[in-house]
Amino acid sequence: MTAMEPGTKKKRISKKNKSAWRKTDIQDVEQFLEDQRQEERIGTFTEKQDEDLFVLDSTPLKAKPTVLSIKQKRKLNAKKPMRTFQPMENTSKVQDPIVKRNHVKQKKNGRNIEMEVCNPTKPRHRQANSDRGQYYVKMEQRLADKKSKKTNFDSDIWQDVDFRDKIPGLKDEKGWISRDLALHIAGNVGKKLVKTHASMHHKTIKGKKFVPPHPGMSYNPPLDAHKQLLSEVVEREEGIIKKEQHLKRVTTSMFSKVTPEQRDERRLMEMSEGVDEDADEKEEESEQEEDDPNDSSDKAYRTINAAVERDSKKSKQARRKELKQKELQRKTELKKKLKQQTADLIRIKSIRHELDDEAEDLNDLKKRRKQRAEKKKFEPKRLGRHKFEEPDVDVNMPEDLAGNLRNVKPESNLLKDRFHLLQKNNMLPTTVAVTRKKAKVKRFERNSHKDPGTSYQDLADRRRAAAKAAKQTQDTIQI
Repeated sequence: MTAMEPGTKKKRISKKNKSAWRKTDIQDVEQFLEDQRQEERIGTFTEKQDEDLFVLDSTPLKAKPTVLSIKQKRKLNAKKPMRTFQPMENTSKVQDPIVKRNHVKQKKNGRNIEMEVCNPTKPRHRQANSDRGQYYVKMEQRLADKKSKKTNFDSDIWQDVDFRDKIPGLKDEKGWISRDLALHIAGNVGKKLVKTHASMHHKTIKGKKFVPPHPGMSYNPPLDAHKQLLSEVVEREEGIIKKEQHLKRVTTSMFSKVTPEQRDERRLMEMSEGVDEDADEKEEESEQEEDDPNDSSDKAYRTINAAVERDSKKSKQARRKELKQKELQRKTELKKKLKQQTADLIRIKSIRHELDDEAEDLNDLKKRRKQRAEKKKFEPKRLGRHKFEEPDVDVNMPEDLAGNLRNVKPESNLLKDRFHLLQKNNMLPTTVAVTRKKAKVKRFERNSHKDPGTSYQDLADRRRAAAKAAKQTQDTIQI
């Protein structure tokens, strides 16, 4: 390495005097001579091998620092020792002067499972290790069987199978062993079964897996079948119209249509009901007060209960008459009761007939409820928010019928038909097509598209006039 860097400029000094020669920098000459002497001692670079000049770097490259999440940072911090125990740590570099120090090991609370497994000292430890080994062997065998097991698709998974057929002695022809008793025996034998709900043992729907279409829906249907289909559609539509008319009659038609003026008058009459009567009563009271100004003695203090007077006390004769009257009334009521009992005894047959009629009506009601419950059992269930309703029947009118497939008018959709059948068979919940409302966009007419001679004010006047005319046409409202 030279003293003078190649980038630095040599400083020029005047050397006309002897003292100036002493300031001359000869460091570069000395450095050159030193390098030359070193080459003579150790040799030049050309004489050395590559192994002497270069060193193979075996240190791995530093990996790029990964950004840790908050959860990972918490896990790393949890492994570090707590800061509260840092003052208790020995940070001194000085070795312990007493080499053989008797360190007291504190006994841990509870069992040391690791020591029991690695170094069993008691018979129960050895038994636990052998049981654990057997358990692991069984688990490995079970996993191997599960991997090698192939599913058998020969059996019908929807077929109703009675568990009593698999266990001998539980099913008898006479029916002495009930199902509950069979379940109890199977549990004690070691073949315990899960008791399922009663609805699992009977069909919940009477609908068929595939319902063929009506013959009248064909592209070239028979005349009788097409007429029958049309009559069914007409009957159904008439039922829907009748139901709508009934709802309209009991809701909309019950209220009369009135004009806004009549409505306001009715509201005023309802809200002012009773106000005139109170005013009339107050006027009458004020008139009475004006007529009797001197009647101030009546407003004196009075108790709630009237004062007992000596003259109003009942005499012995009056009390005797009152007791006689009460006794006579009690006797007449007793006679009426006896008379009613004798009349009931006479009409025992009619009472029995009435009781029989009531019992018969009650039995009919029970039968109807049972039939309704049995019918409801096989109806489509409400699996979701909406209730299942039978879709409209697809039918072609006589003028739309064609004798060939080329000119036929398609009315039904196969995918939609299968979808409705799955909903009817309680396999899918009933859904309704949801349509999103489009946002209302304000539209303005461009000046270039307006009629010549019309201004914004003219258009605004037209809109106001149209709105006023529409308001006048709505002269009646419904309440």
